[in-house]
Amino acid sequence: MTLELTRPVSRRILGTETLLVLGLSLGQSAVYAVVSIIAKLTAEGGLSNQTAALNTSASARPWLDLTYQLLGIVFALLPVLLAVHLLSRDPGDPVRTLGLDAGRPGSDLARGAGLAALIGLPGLALFWAAAQLGVNATLVPAALPEVWWAVPVLILAAVQNAVLEEVIVVGYLVTRLRQLHWRLGAVIATSALLRGSYHLYQGFGAFLGNAVMGVVFSLFYLRTRRVMPLIVAHTLLDVVAFVGYSLLPKDWFDWL
Repeated sequence: MTLELTRPVSRRILGTETLLVLGLSLGQSAVYAVVSIIAKLTAEGGLSNQTAALNTSASARPWLDLTYQLLGIVFALLPVLLAVHLLSRDPGDPVRTLGLDAGRPGSDLARGAGLAALIGLPGLALFWAAAQLGVNATLVPAALPEVWWAVPVLILAAVQNAVLEEVIVVGYLVTRLRQLHWRLGAVIATSALLRGSYHLYQGFGAFLGNAVMGVVFSLFYLRTRRVMPLIVAHTLLDVVAFVGYSLLPKDWFDWL
């Protein structure tokens, strides 16, 4: 007797799969971010007097802190592997389907650098405006102690953020929503709003800036079908933010 191990994947199964992937990754982060912004808004002094710290220390013992940092980076990437694995049920190689391969290094680097400049410069202006208006919390991009491994870990964290966000929120989500026959505008809006929502813990300026970034990145992906330039761009933006804040004088960042 031969058992049938495969069956057509229905829209219902795809929809449930998408919700589960998001629930294990950035959808979960979005829920926590909403709770965080509510907590900041209702705290004494209001939103502008609250702090949003990224890349914080996990232990007072440096070797243990490094262990926690590396474990956090590795396990944060598991949803990416899950998404790629689930996409392998579709025809073709999922890595190539997402444009996650290294087949066009020069083009990906050039496009990624261009996107980083396009997003980064207006983004700084938006963060400054949000700080002046009091609609952002005080942002601390890097709060690691002064240890030898701080910069390498910050760079790894930037790469991890980029891979997780661009593969899940753009490559995987856009692919699945298109397969579910969502309208193009709804696909772009959903991806952009999700990106903005899990940055809400930083404030409303961060939400808006990241939502706009989400629109640009989704449109780029729909046109090129390559997520690698988005990973390059996101990595560059986060490396500049994390490492720059860590190495440069802190009074340069009073406007944050």
